[in-house]
Amino acid sequence: MFGWGEHLLELIFLGTGAGLPARERNVTSIALRLLTGQGEVWLFDCGEATQHQMMRSPVKLSKINHLFVTHAHGDHIFGIPGMLGSRSFQAATLPMTLCAPKAVCDFVEGALSASQTHLTYKFKTVETREGIVYEDDRWVVIAAKLDHSVDSYGYRVIERDQPGKFNPNGLEELGIPLGPLYGLLKQGQSIQLEDGRVIRGEKFVGPTTPGRIIAIMGDTRYCKAAIELARGADVLVHEATFAHEDRLLAQRYYHSTATQAACVADSAGVSQLILTHISARYQHDRGEQLVEEAKKRFPATTIAHDGMVWPIDRPSAQRH
Repeated sequence: MFGWGEHLLELIFLGTGAGLPARERNVTSIALRLLTGQGEVWLFDCGEATQHQMMRSPVKLSKINHLFVTHAHGDHIFGIPGMLGSRSFQAATLPMTLCAPKAVCDFVEGALSASQTHLTYKFKTVETREGIVYEDDRWVVIAAKLDHSVDSYGYRVIERDQPGKFNPNGLEELGIPLGPLYGLLKQGQSIQLEDGRVIRGEKFVGPTTPGRIIAIMGDTRYCKAAIELARGADVLVHEATFAHEDRLLAQRYYHSTATQAACVADSAGVSQLILTHISARYQHDRGEQLVEEAKKRFPATTIAHDGMVWPIDRPSAQRH
């Protein structure tokens, strides 16, 4: 069952399976809801039937304005054309940006063209390359290539640090009038008055609030790129397609075991590891086997399930 909280940033796991749908898990899709401003939603991958999962969740198609895709395999992309078309049927007006490897952009554009799907909103594609793929005044998204059978990327979502709260108490007594000088002090700058006094803005601004970091990996074998992309993250979402006993299969098919995901989390110094992209062979209680294996290396581990909502609280002033 989908739940919802009052946190300002939440991950919603719409699909947590690998390869093909199973009774317990649909194929991959993760939503990141930014509960500020207009409450927009960023989607990471969009496997088949993701729309149906949304209908049982608080995620609204009209609020999705960014879709970041990790790679071109069908269990991560077959839901995209239908989702884009449904936004038009709902008369969505919020522009949509697709950030994905070139093969995915070509697939989506071809599907829209072949099906003569007309979009009622602005839609653009951005080819994913290593480095910064998106940034605004609050967020930066960095991509890095992982180790998979096709080009597969992980995304590091960084919330910029927020300046401390401005407290003007005492400024009036110092003879500082309302106006531009207040603005400079609010930014933490120092000003010099006509009588030569220097007023330090930092004394009137509270401590900076550190931004949050979320790392979401695409399909991958254990690799150093994943460690660097996840460095110091508050939450790492990493695939755990196989158990340790099936590690040779993981290596052959360019996937990771739960133990390997835990090794990435431990080496990167993250706060929380969430396992996803679970093979259908680990249904029912067998999923807990993956959690227990990972916890031996990284205790702060949980396994995602369809409908799970994970709040991401602000970190302390000092990151580990």
